[in-house]
Amino acid sequence: MAGGYKCPKCGNHTFDTSEFRATGGILTKIFDIQSKRFTTVICRHCRYTELYQADQSSLGNIFDFFTRG
Repeated sequence: MAGGYKCPKCGNHTFDTSEFRATGGILTKIFDIQSKRFTTVICRHCRYTELYQADQSSLGNIFDFFTRG
């Protein structure tokens, strides 16, 4: 499956994606600013989860990488 997702743990090819934000340091915690963005890729079979840190402009590229087939 060229350009597609394959779970490194169980070999499954189906997945879900999600996004979350986290604080990056002391000042961002004090002011409750979520400066770090992450994309998750979760295997639908074994629930193995990979995290990818990305800025807003590259989030689409991560989704595109896993959906090309």
